[in-house]
Amino acid sequence: MIKIAISRLKASLSEYLRAILSEPSSSWHEIRPLEEVRTIAGEVLLRHPLRAADSLQLAAAIKWAERRTSGYDFVCLDARLREAARAEGFSVLPE
Repeated sequence: MIKIAISRLKASLSEYLRAILSEPSSSWHEIRPLEEVRTIAGEVLLRHPLRAADSLQLAAAIKWAERRTSGYDFVCLDARLREAARAEGFSVLPE
């Protein structure tokens, strides 16, 4: 009896979380790591001491900003990635 209730609770929670996450997904823009993003990531790695995944994240933002990063915000808590994003011209949040 308890296992059935827990199973139903997990299913309900799962459905609830999927609904919450699907709502904003209609308004975001996904940048996939295609060749141009990989190229930018390589350039970023030459300028900044980042991990590969961080360079891809920054490269995707640079691609999204069409390489004109001034006036765009970059949200991040990682110190190295924040420093690199700031050096690339982004305003970094939180301040």
